[in-house]
Amino acid sequence: MKNSKGIIFDLDGVIVDTAKFHYLAWRKMANDLGFDITLEQNEQLKGVSRVHSLEQILGWGNKTVSESEFERLMTSKNEDYLARIAHMDEADLLPGVKKVLDYLTENNIPFALGSASKNARPILKGLDIEKRFTAIVDGNDVTKAKPNPEVFLIAAEKLGMAPEDCIVFEDSVAGVEAANVARMISIGIGDSERLKQADYNFADFTEIDIDFIEKILRK
Repeated sequence: MKNSKGIIFDLDGVIVDTAKFHYLAWRKMANDLGFDITLEQNEQLKGVSRVHSLEQILGWGNKTVSESEFERLMTSKNEDYLARIAHMDEADLLPGVKKVLDYLTENNIPFALGSASKNARPILKGLDIEKRFTAIVDGNDVTKAKPNPEVFLIAAEKLGMAPEDCIVFEDSVAGVEAANVARMISIGIGDSERLKQADYNFADFTEIDIDFIEKILRK
């Protein structure tokens, strides 16, 4: 099909569910510091950089640490997280995602990753989908966290697309806001009430059929 649109996917909660591994790693760190964090609090960390996540968590625990200890905590949490995700494979793709990726690949529709995760590349490699992406923009490529649209604007540039010709799949409030600020079409994946600022909402990719993908690409 003739296409003049590009697709940008967030990673966590959209393509794969690594949020549970982030939560377990952050919670272990918090427990080691003498307090706990809840799943509800973890929701607030979606789409947020590692630095800002740690700042938020330390605030919840009313903890102040030195700069060197802050760096140590970030490194320790990341090592814990990487150990937890090391055994992921294609079976860990969220339901319905492979169908959409297969369609885009077969029809030569360019798509990129736009994620705050600094571990995006090893995760995509483990899922065996890294080479499908036209471009990958992750936490190593940006200086501003969502809701700043930097990650999506860089992805659009790498796709060779104007921002308004890009479609973003996001599961976080900050990510939807970033897509909207960039004047991209935003598609919320998850709770429609929480993501009500998105242009379209779906609980997950099993609700998205190829007819919708074709329609949105022509929009």
